[in-house]
Amino acid sequence: MENNDEKKKERKFLGVMFHCCNTYGRIYKNKEGTAYVGNCPKCMKSIRVNIGEGGTNARFFNAY
Repeated sequence: MENNDEKKKERKFLGVMFHCCNTYGRIYKNKEGTAYVGNCPKCMKSIRVNIGEGGTNARFFNAY
């Protein structure tokens, strides 16, 4: 049986530099597995990155 710490480490995420507040944050894959979703940690501006064919293997992005 897995504990919560191990389960959290397995969550897929993208690293995002939120230029609106000049801060870094992570956004996580949604339950459906169709997109990465999250918010700027300071101003709570939302972001959504769709998952699909022809995408990228990059793990870090800039959001303006």
